[in-house]
Amino acid sequence: MVSSSLVGGLAARAVFYMSSHNILKSPEAYNNNTVAAINTLQTWYNQGTGLWDTTGWWNSANVLTVLADYAVENPESAASLNIPSVIQNTYDQAQKTTIQAIKAFNSAGLPISTYLRVPIRSKLSKRGFDNFLNDYYDDEGWWALALIRSHDVGAYGLENQKYLEAAMEIFEDMKGGASKCGGIYWSKVGTYTNAIANELYLKVAASLANRVPGRKDYYLDIAKKEWAWFKSSGIINKDHLINDGLDEDCKNNGMKTWTYNQGVILGALVELSKASGDASLLTEASSIATAAIVHLTKDGILYEGCEPDCGADGAQFKGVFMRNLCALQQAAPQEPFKSFLLKNADAIWAKDRNSKNELGPTWNGPFSTASAGTHSSAMDALVAAVAVA
Repeated sequence: MVSSSLVGGLAARAVFYMSSHNILKSPEAYNNNTVAAINTLQTWYNQGTGLWDTTGWWNSANVLTVLADYAVENPESAASLNIPSVIQNTYDQAQKTTIQAIKAFNSAGLPISTYLRVPIRSKLSKRGFDNFLNDYYDDEGWWALALIRSHDVGAYGLENQKYLEAAMEIFEDMKGGASKCGGIYWSKVGTYTNAIANELYLKVAASLANRVPGRKDYYLDIAKKEWAWFKSSGIINKDHLINDGLDEDCKNNGMKTWTYNQGVILGALVELSKASGDASLLTEASSIATAAIVHLTKDGILYEGCEPDCGADGAQFKGVFMRNLCALQQAAPQEPFKSFLLKNADAIWAKDRNSKNELGPTWNGPFSTASAGTHSSAMDALVAAVAVA
């Protein structure tokens, strides 16, 4: 971990970057922007597959999550937008489809996912979660979190089975991916131990500890052990940023510090703090969030190094950070974090939106192109603004 003096220096710099934002919009304005964005998002929704066209399998789990996040913040508005029905339809239809995933890194270290989607049956068995499971534990983690958040909305799935049960099944599959380095592997078809799969594993475990009273001790014990390993693994570098993963010798591989790697850990520590009662975890999360804001922004706006062409995977990353920073802000409010969330939401709406209210990948503009991935990622910032304004 880093020294207290470095953390203090980061905090001072972050306050400078975040304190200049003048908050002009009302909570109603942020909500109105978000409603407009949801209406545009749903033009990409495929009722038959339960997924969002123009983006990938794991991305669709994140789209579902941002809709569920909004439903938690504004249930009445979400009902008028038919979000609970969308959640139920995705639960029903998405698991009727076989997804074969192939993942690789490009020359810049950006993960690239390719999916082959093949319909396999017209009728589900009693428990048909096999298509929320594939060869990649990070994909599984995204869907587990989407289902947990759907549970938080209060929507139920096919045959009146709770989404939480599906998430519990996914978690057990993830648990089977134990890595020689500690934690879990990225996939079932390789031996790479990366940050994102382990952050998701931690967040799912801690989230279930907070939602399954009868098995709280089981999930909490796993979450505590996972965080203890993650914290000591070396994957958090000297700048207090999280690199992509570990090499074959179980050392930090020095690969990119993508924004989503700084994001999921924040929400994971929020959930673990709630489950364990350990408030110091929120301090650890704040240090990582502050480091990300200092090092991974451009003109005070979150910026991915691959912009504007981050592919389908990279286009989703920034929203993941904003979603989890919002969770941290709600658990341990800090004015600089609130200002950062609102400043990004304002920039998106003013500079990264076209006449159709489509939202692109570069939040400080100019608008270039949009997909369900870029749009839903930007929506994470809009929904965060609704939550904290």
